Amino acid sequence: MDFLVMVAENFIGIFDAGGENLVGLITGILPTLIVLLTFVNALIALIGEERVSKFAQICTRNIILRYSIFPLLAVFFLTNPMCYSFGRFLKEKQKPAFYDSAVSLVHPITGLFPHANAGELFVWTGIASGLTTLGLSTMPLAVRYFLVGLVVITIRGVVTELLTKLMWKETTE
Repeated sequence: MDFLVMVAENFIGIFDAGGENLVGLITGILPTLIVLLTFVNALIALIGEERVSKFAQICTRNIILRYSIFPLLAVFFLTNPMCYSFGRFLKEKQKPAFYDSAVSLVHPITGLFPHANAGELFVWTGIASGLTTLGLSTMPLAVRYFLVGLVVITIRGVVTELLTKLMWKETTE
């Protein structure tokens, strides 16, 4: 009988812990996400979609900007998965590399800008929970994770573009 009581208590304990986590999200990160999304949408409206489009076309001329700043702007302003639509500003041969860069940034950006990829927020909160348990700030980790992510997406984008060009050549010959 004691075993069944223990199983029942632990079973309910799982749901109690889930409920506590949900309340923590509702009182913690969700208001931040809503305010960030509102800010980003207001910023785009103030700047104007035409200006944003023109800036995007300027960014895509340079290979380094194309696979660092451009995916960053796409993920920050349009969030995951809408950010991939920024590929419309690129030539066909550059689209696979842009996608590779953008999809590789959706994790590293989450620590600083949780609105960018709210679906993966549980990964960041899991990583950061050790620091918060120790009473430490998560910001140094978030900044480092973000900076390393920018370097990695740039490398991935350049390499993927080179590979795409090679493969494109082989299929057209």
